[in-house]
Amino acid sequence: MLGFNRQHAKISILHGVSGVVKPSRLTLLLGPPGCGKTTLLKALAGKLNGAASSLKVTGEIEYNGVSLKDFVPEKTAVYIDQYDLHVPEMTVRETIDFSARFQGVGSRAEIMKEVIKREKEVGITPDPDVDTYMKVIYFPCDICGRFRKEYANGLHYEGIIMGLDICADIMVGDAMRRGISGGEKKRLTTGEMIVGPSKALFMDEISTGLDSSTTFQIVSCLQQLAHISESTILVSLLQPAPETYELFDDIILMAEGKIVYHGSKSCIMSFFESCGFKCPERKGAADFLQEVLSRKDQQQYWSCREEPYNFVTVDQFHDKFRVSQVGQNLAGEFQCLTTNQKGIKMPWLTASTRYPSGSSSKHVSPGNFSS
Repeated sequence: MLGFNRQHAKISILHGVSGVVKPSRLTLLLGPPGCGKTTLLKALAGKLNGAASSLKVTGEIEYNGVSLKDFVPEKTAVYIDQYDLHVPEMTVRETIDFSARFQGVGSRAEIMKEVIKREKEVGITPDPDVDTYMKVIYFPCDICGRFRKEYANGLHYEGIIMGLDICADIMVGDAMRRGISGGEKKRLTTGEMIVGPSKALFMDEISTGLDSSTTFQIVSCLQQLAHISESTILVSLLQPAPETYELFDDIILMAEGKIVYHGSKSCIMSFFESCGFKCPERKGAADFLQEVLSRKDQQQYWSCREEPYNFVTVDQFHDKFRVSQVGQNLAGEFQCLTTNQKGIKMPWLTASTRYPSGSSSKHVSPGNFSS
């Protein structure tokens, strides 16, 4: 309307930090709603580069020392949204098979053929379970007809692990067509992306609408995928159950757009104990990590009874982490990777970013992250 001046407010989504996401390790991205988890995951997967002009992105993201601008991230990284978008007329089997064929298998099929040939030449009989898994991983498009009957009538191993074999021939459906359940759609969303050759997976709230048992089953599959295929997997969860939390190797704890902790799961409780907070014996670790950052819940975990309690802000936790041993090791590792990757091609995938620091007016300003 005439006579009114528009004013644009600049809101920070993520603040510049640095870190490394390693291969063969399953990393949990933990934090309250609105802390910037989705923005971080999209930035690492290269999904913010094509955003509207009102969204400003700054910072640097590297894969094995190669900048995100120097290659096509869609061929290396996959972002799995928390919303389920499928073709309702296709069955579960058709959806997974189409996804596998569309993503391709790269050179892995030829490698697997050579392995099978050499095994036969020297008379090696592989473990049946490992043999099944490796063949389905390396032949996701089912390029040999004989694999159809041998491996669950063509449904990929990932689909079986996710419990989709019982609904393989049912249409996905939508609001107008009866199909699979909401939980099965969520599992299908995850399954159709992990059948491809991508080695970096960024998953956003994949447990939405699922019970704890199904979530545990999915994360357990991802753990095997990370350890066997040396994939880099970063999973965002809101409130994982204790048994699901234990499946992860590393933790990234976020709050207010900052990284409060980034390192091994085994060291995170020691870090908070050094800050004066201790997790009770029967309290879930994931719940404790989020509540200890909250103003209304933090005091109950204060363990230094001889000292008066004062609320510790996210900024104070962030500063304490930077000077802690874990934070110093992370900074040294990041610096070493940055130095080495300038002249040496690393044999594995790392993601190096000073984590995207984003702001929205809409303005997103990532720092550096290495993957």
